[in-house]
Amino acid sequence: MIIGLVVVLLLCPCLGLAGWAVYKAADSDSSGAPTPSTSAPVVPPVVPSEAPESSAPSPSEDDEDEFAKGDCVVNDGTEDDAKLRKVPCGPNTYEVLLRIPATTDGERCKTLAPQSRANYVHDNSVDLFDYVLCLKKR
Repeated sequence: MIIGLVVVLLLCPCLGLAGWAVYKAADSDSSGAPTPSTSAPVVPPVVPSEAPESSAPSPSEDDEDEFAKGDCVVNDGTEDDAKLRKVPCGPNTYEVLLRIPATTDGERCKTLAPQSRANYVHDNSVDLFDYVLCLKKR
């Protein structure tokens, strides 16, 4: 009985420290405690496409998962219902400065990519597939 109690007393702090270490490691990419965002996501304005609609590839769910740092995008949707499309980088495009996975907190762009001027929040029904794009107008 005493040996069992000693094992439990030694095991609990170790598990607590391991849990704390995992929590800190997962939170290491943000500076400070996360703060909930009360503002609406900032979405790049709609930029008319220079190419005719028939020659432009149609956006799909697979294309959304391909946005990465350095890509350039335009918004073919509205500010309330953005439809981002990858395009060659140039004037009137938005460059992806950072992709933050598994979050819908667009405010994180302010600390993680301070040079960003807009963000795009992708809210999936599965939270693991949520992401935020931090954008800068070119």
